[in-house]
Amino acid sequence: MEDTWLLIVLTLDATVRVATPLIFCAMAGLFSERSGVIDIGLEGKMLAAAFAAAATTAVTGSAWLGLGVAMLVSVALALLHGFACITHRGNQVVSGVAINVLAAGLTVVLGIAWFKQGGQTPALPDSARFTGLTWPFAETLGGVPLLGPVYEELISGHNILVYLAFLAVPLTWFVVQRTRFGLRLRAVGESPAAVDTAGISVARLRYGAVLCCGLLCGIAGAYLSTGHSAAFIRDMTAGKGFMALAALIFGKWRPWPALAACLLFGFLDAVAVRLQGVALPGIGEIPVQLIQALPYVLTVVLLAGFIGKAVAPRAIGVPYVKER
Repeated sequence: MEDTWLLIVLTLDATVRVATPLIFCAMAGLFSERSGVIDIGLEGKMLAAAFAAAATTAVTGSAWLGLGVAMLVSVALALLHGFACITHRGNQVVSGVAINVLAAGLTVVLGIAWFKQGGQTPALPDSARFTGLTWPFAETLGGVPLLGPVYEELISGHNILVYLAFLAVPLTWFVVQRTRFGLRLRAVGESPAAVDTAGISVARLRYGAVLCCGLLCGIAGAYLSTGHSAAFIRDMTAGKGFMALAALIFGKWRPWPALAACLLFGFLDAVAVRLQGVALPGIGEIPVQLIQALPYVLTVVLLAGFIGKAVAPRAIGVPYVKER
């Protein structure tokens, strides 16, 4: 019984760790898409931020400086996306795909040029990473039946960015639902003409939204390379930006349902790891490729059959042209 309970707690612990970048990216996409700007480029911004964080930390030895540079790089790409789509009214999907391709290629080229390790960055020591925080009495209470492992493994032991991810959800909800900026953000995603008529700049609001998006994607990328891992490796985001976008749609562009979707996808990923090497009766050992594809396959199945009709903001993907 205790072993089973510990296995469940450890699986949930892995779920939290895997879901953290998804949560940051889903909240990032929420800001952008609620303002009417489609952001397919979540993946690219997170990948570029992961490289920037790892490269900066490898040179300076400071994870916090790496986090700052990661956020700056991600914001720069977000503003580039805004410049193409908001100022010049370009195709938002094409711009997002271009950012993904740019990040995928540029991180490898710079990695080879700077560190000469096949596109990777040097391994980071624990002193240059975001390591786990042990909560008070975690080791002492760890022996308490049932609740002890929950406190020691599931609540305690995560790095600060994991806790920030879960803090970002109520903060995003409050900003979007309870502030003047959030009200205008939702309005510009539904009817930019009405917002413009009220004398509020549509472009300024949308730039503010993509700026928030860039900041959160930067934290997600820094978490991947300096918190969850100890270096940058090629394409280390592995589609997490697209999964976060799927979670956002799954949650119908609302923070709390999007969080639930991120945790679901993280749980599927954690379970997939646990299934590696497991032999099923009559089937044998499950192929690693099938296990790795499981979270993505179930993502498609869930989106296709269980979320019902997802109604996006009415003005999403439509460049606003001011009437003369």
